[in-house]
Amino acid sequence: MSEEEKKEKEKEQKVEEIDKIKKELEDKTKEAAKYREEWLRALAELDNFRKRAEKERSDYFKFANEQLIKEILPILDNLERAINHGQSSNDLKGLLEGVKLTLKMLNQCLEKFGVKPIEAKGQKFDPNFHEVIRVEEKEDVEEGSIIEVYQKGYLLHDRLLRPALVVVAKGKTQ
Repeated sequence: MSEEEKKEKEKEQKVEEIDKIKKELEDKTKEAAKYREEWLRALAELDNFRKRAEKERSDYFKFANEQLIKEILPILDNLERAINHGQSSNDLKGLLEGVKLTLKMLNQCLEKFGVKPIEAKGQKFDPNFHEVIRVEEKEDVEEGSIIEVYQKGYLLHDRLLRPALVVVAKGKTQ
């Protein structure tokens, strides 16, 4: 084999190697384009998911009280009936009975949604559930006991919703 033939053969090998590298580069470029397209599609899906989740969250907060409000509406109707009855009648006993029943319905409705009143009168003062508005000297009651409730307190699923406003007993000063 002559020197020229060797050079020609080396040249052919280099051309084949370059063609092979070009083919590999082309394949890798197609593969990269495919992965880029999939990545862009995944980003778009993620963005759509975030938007959908935000809308669902927004709707949830917007309509979270819907069931509670549906339960309260009949109570509102009964209060309106009681007012109309009170304006057209002198039957105060019937009116009072109707208002008591309506209050009972309201308490049952609130209890259904986890709202419970805090029992305070006669209990020991607890700053976690009670707020003192006045202290009175009383000999016949244990010091620190609640002797009067000005405003009921409420719990929502065992979390304080509103503290009870109370009057607490204090021993007589000498």
